[in-house]
Amino acid sequence: MTRCRIARSLSMSLLTLVVSACGRPPEPIIPQPPVNGDEFVARINQEMRDLSLELNAAGFTYATFINPDTEFLNAKANERYLTYFSKAVAESRAYEEQQLSPATRRALHLLKLSVAAPAPSDPAKRTELAAIASRMEGMYGAAKYCPQGPDSCRDQTQLTEVMARSRNYDELTDVWTGWHATARPLRKDYVRFVELANQGAREIGFTDLGAMWRSGYDMKPEEFTREAARLWDQVKPLYSQLHCYVRSSLQKTYGANHVADDKPIPAQLLGNMWAQQWAEIYPLVEPYPGVNDLDVTAALVKQKYDAVRIARSAESFYVSLGFPKLPDSFWQRSLLKKPADRDVQCHASAWHMDSREDVRIKQCIEPDQESLMTVYHELGHVFYYLSYKDQPYLFQNGAHDGFHEAIGDAINLSMTPAYLHDIGLTGEVKRSEQATINEQMKLALDKIAFLPFGKLIDEWRWKVFSGEIKPENYNAAWWQLREQYQGVGAPVPRTEQDFDPGAKYHIPANTPYTRYFLSYILQFQFHKALCAAAGFKGPLSECSVYASAEAGKHFRDMLALGQSQPWQETLEKLTGTRQMDASAIIEYFAPLMGWLETQNKGKTCGWQ
Repeated sequence: MTRCRIARSLSMSLLTLVVSACGRPPEPIIPQPPVNGDEFVARINQEMRDLSLELNAAGFTYATFINPDTEFLNAKANERYLTYFSKAVAESRAYEEQQLSPATRRALHLLKLSVAAPAPSDPAKRTELAAIASRMEGMYGAAKYCPQGPDSCRDQTQLTEVMARSRNYDELTDVWTGWHATARPLRKDYVRFVELANQGAREIGFTDLGAMWRSGYDMKPEEFTREAARLWDQVKPLYSQLHCYVRSSLQKTYGANHVADDKPIPAQLLGNMWAQQWAEIYPLVEPYPGVNDLDVTAALVKQKYDAVRIARSAESFYVSLGFPKLPDSFWQRSLLKKPADRDVQCHASAWHMDSREDVRIKQCIEPDQESLMTVYHELGHVFYYLSYKDQPYLFQNGAHDGFHEAIGDAINLSMTPAYLHDIGLTGEVKRSEQATINEQMKLALDKIAFLPFGKLIDEWRWKVFSGEIKPENYNAAWWQLREQYQGVGAPVPRTEQDFDPGAKYHIPANTPYTRYFLSYILQFQFHKALCAAAGFKGPLSECSVYASAEAGKHFRDMLALGQSQPWQETLEKLTGTRQMDASAIIEYFAPLMGWLETQNKGKTCGWQ
């Protein structure tokens, strides 16, 4: 019989699993009777690693070849893995009252957190959960907006491009509305998904799925909720000043009838389908027009950068820090460009296929600045994988999930105008106060604008999982949080027929999102520590650690620890502190903050 490898997306979590033959799926691995805690953990590490080989092969194929067959096999893969997971967690309870080494006790805790949505023990419900998870992700990946029939269809990549480039209010509103309408069919599935995933979380000892997610931060769930609020309070003043300035600038383009002084900014005007990052509207808000050439996209196009050349550029940065070159298999097996002949999930992701050296990314790379930054980010995941590959399987993860997202973003902060000039992607760098403000504005539209969005996604889900937000109020609660945190409003009236959360990949893919909020705090802490290790003297915003062997050593030493110890200890190893702290962001953007406060004097800031 001809063998084949079939697959599905992992979504940066262990939510999925696998079958690897075209015929009957192999029998599930069933945990054996208890021995002692150390032996049990050793066995689980080996069995989970073995399962992950199938899990990730299935995941990657499904993500890069969406069709009914891969969707079906993906669902079966989910079911098989979740069966194993449920039995392994049940067996682990035999050791909870025993004397265990710290490493073994930590591994048992991480075992319970190793899926993003545990299934109920009931086989029928487990099958149902796997099918729903697979179906939602497939529906998102294949979604298109077809305003005038099949010949007019545009996928997410094409629609996102319109959102970035168009300055036509009506066109932007139409594209935004069309994409968000594609999420309506997900609503019924999501309601049932919440019911089933909550049941699974309760069966393994958590009050709901949100409490389970918050248990992954080496503190109690309620303590973590307060920690996230504390970090937001640190950065909120800077976001508020940026929001005020951007709204005033957009009013000049679209008029006060569309952008009112005391109202949220219409979501479709911020250059991004989800209004999560605003860098694409930089030409509309540029403080000092023409000061420094920051048009990286134009340079990439002019110099005919293709997907491979962009990825090679990112690799070269990490190699300059002492990381190894990517294995040949990375270049042979990654998906770097959107195929013309099939549906794929273009949402960028990194993959650790075998828990060793088979690493890949999946990204529909375009010759633009966003793609360039994203590739540098995704390779942060990849080099983290390679750094902790010698850890036991249950410790092969970031110190917490925010660490994993912060690695590549810390490297992004070293992509200064001077660095980009050195590699030929910007004009000559002329240092001046005006140049500094322009550079910081462009970065703030990406980094600072994202912070409230990064926080509210999971705040909405935590309340959904706890029952505070009920299905009949999903959409209204979503927009209440978006207005509260972002000061962003829906372009057109919304109802409970809509399911706007589902128009964001991480909701149907069930990927926790607080990791991104935390990463935007941590990346500046990492950057400051790396710059100190590199011996840099000067403004933090001008530091690039490119080619610094000393910074690279500090970085690699931290990454090699994986999740083997509490994140506070790992953070201390690089930064000297055990607490996440946004003071490095405030220091970094101090010039821009002062400039914004001056520009906003006399303006109506805030929103009703």
